[in-house]
Amino acid sequence: MPHIIASDGVEIAYDSWGRRDGEPLLMIMGLGVDSRGWALQRVAFGRRYRCLAVDNRGTGRSGRPPGPYSLEQMAWDALAVLDAERIERAHVMGASMGGAIAQIIGVRASERTRSLVLACTACRHHDWRRELFVEWIDAVKARGMTSLGELALPWLVGPRLRRRFGVWLNLLARIVLQAPPEPFVAQVQAILDMDDSLNTELVEVAVPSLVITGSQDALTPVGDAEELAERIPGARLEVIRGVAHGLMVEAPNAFNETVLDFLARVDDLGETMARAEPEAAESA
Repeated sequence: MPHIIASDGVEIAYDSWGRRDGEPLLMIMGLGVDSRGWALQRVAFGRRYRCLAVDNRGTGRSGRPPGPYSLEQMAWDALAVLDAERIERAHVMGASMGGAIAQIIGVRASERTRSLVLACTACRHHDWRRELFVEWIDAVKARGMTSLGELALPWLVGPRLRRRFGVWLNLLARIVLQAPPEPFVAQVQAILDMDDSLNTELVEVAVPSLVITGSQDALTPVGDAEELAERIPGARLEVIRGVAHGLMVEAPNAFNETVLDFLARVDDLGETMARAEPEAAESA
């Protein structure tokens, strides 16, 4: 697995696959989950895109420095991956915490962004979610990562997944529950420290954007997705029925088809505009 060295010296690992001549797609996972969380997107997206999936600091094969972490630093970590691959602009797709990181990239590094896909995420805090995250921190500090089994997983995966897709639930659970507690806590704290000013800056996003969520998402409910789509000019909102926070695992076919359709439309629009520019110059 390739890696880069971030601006503060931390090693950031990432996975790379798909078409070398395809449009680049930067993929950023959520809290406590590394690039393996995109397992059910790997084949479908790799057929069309040059995929780069980051292990956020504290997860997977990336470095696990002591906290504090920040979502802004994790955004620069992801952009450093593009730099290492000599990519100027990419589609950026983030899930949950990764969706907040993708928002930061879309607002503060818009020149690097071809489009945004924001899955199961939010643009500001709610008091109840802050209290929930503090409970997770306290539980992990007191009893370790296994304490999240009953406390956190019901917020992250829906009942249908637990009943029908135990194999993939076990995969997601292993990724989260086998992680060291200190980096997990540092990531949660980074979420809590997120500046709500991002909520007001989203009006500056100037690239095509898709907001996608599950109708049964309890951690980032549909209202969060609706607010995101309202904030971002021209954003498209898609709600997948009957699935919860882990929609890319619970309903991979619906998720993949929706996102790939959106990305194809963005690519087609880019090709149309590229053809139109020389024609306009000739007519002038």
